[in-house]
Amino acid sequence: MLRVGVMVSGGGTNLQAVFDALDTGKVTNAQVVVAISNNPGAYALERAKRHGVEAVCLSPKSFPCREDFEQALLEAVDSYRLDLIVLAGFLVKIPAKMVEKYEGRIINVHPSLIPSFCGVGYYGLKVHEAALKRGVKVTGATVHYVDSGMDTGPILLQKAVEVKEGDTPETLQRRVMEEAEWVILPEAINRIANGATGPGRLPGCNG
Repeated sequence: MLRVGVMVSGGGTNLQAVFDALDTGKVTNAQVVVAISNNPGAYALERAKRHGVEAVCLSPKSFPCREDFEQALLEAVDSYRLDLIVLAGFLVKIPAKMVEKYEGRIINVHPSLIPSFCGVGYYGLKVHEAALKRGVKVTGATVHYVDSGMDTGPILLQKAVEVKEGDTPETLQRRVMEEAEWVILPEAINRIANGATGPGRLPGCNG
């Protein structure tokens, strides 16, 4: 059974998608054992509690320096003996020590078709604002492994989403979540849990 920890900063809609997929059997051989947030006001923590999953908040503001926060975060992750760490809208840079220690065991969902609209500064609505400004006709989401770079790790899954006339960043964000993020993130977890993918066995693009 794959022990999964989900790290999230906001509402936790991707976390809910994972819970729903586990409840309906779309994800098997896995369990979410903890949800970790840097934001005490994150609704994701409430979603976790309602699902019987331990919810942990570690805010950088609660520590005297960044190094102390990063050490506490690593110790918290270590304490749950996680097989997989899922970044589902976690707006804090993962400490280098954690990336190194959990190499090949951290995945992230990003709201674009990497390598488009990714890297430093591209998060949340900013991704969709950039896509609309550029005038692309197709966008989407990507699940990838986390490495020492920013959105540069090996890609597991991608799913395309049509950009429609009249889209705003908000409507596009919602469609990308519903049609792509909430689909491929649970699928990626299921593939990893059942040995269908890994750093050396990357599937092609979906959608």
